[in-house]
Amino acid sequence: MKNVAILNYNRFMEKKPYSELGYKIWFKLKPFVKLLFRLKVEGAENFPKEGGFIIAANHRSYLDPPIINTISPFPVIFMAKEDLFKVPILGSIITKAGAIPVERGRKGVKSLIKAIDFLKKGYVIGIFPEGTRAAPGKFLKPQPGIGLLIEKTKAPVVPVRIEGADKVLSRDSKFPKFLVYPIKVKVGKPIKFEDNLSHEEMAKIIMEKIKAL
Repeated sequence: MKNVAILNYNRFMEKKPYSELGYKIWFKLKPFVKLLFRLKVEGAENFPKEGGFIIAANHRSYLDPPIINTISPFPVIFMAKEDLFKVPILGSIITKAGAIPVERGRKGVKSLIKAIDFLKKGYVIGIFPEGTRAAPGKFLKPQPGIGLLIEKTKAPVVPVRIEGADKVLSRDSKFPKFLVYPIKVKVGKPIKFEDNLSHEEMAKIIMEKIKAL
């Protein structure tokens, strides 16, 4: 019992990878954000009651991360391209949100190791299996990286489909068109995988689950 108490104390005292104040403010603003996004959510009850899971969603707009952080009951740590951290203002925001920079090539493995560590500590990781933004109404072939996260952590994956975010903020837009277009989000039931699947197979199954929502 003493060891358990020490473990719980250490987890409580451990510095979070994100700004706790920032997320407290964000959670207070959620009702306003939902109105601003004209957000409609189905299946929110499918989110696990405890952390340590992965949220996998399709990706067509830079609004996708804040949308997911609006509907999730827990702060979501995203994996983001390293170049985004160099963008003024945006870089500061995603740093405070605890985002994990993903480097190109083999160096990208470091970001996966960091995500694995966070999952094992009970945090929620957000990932876009496609790796980059798809064209409006389209889906891209998923990357196998999410399979490694699953293999090393056995974490359940919550599939999420987002529709309409690319109309509010498209690839070519500089400013979002809030209150004009609705955004619909569907949350699927958590997926758990067997050990006999390859990373590519797991990524493909997840993407198909997202498409089916």
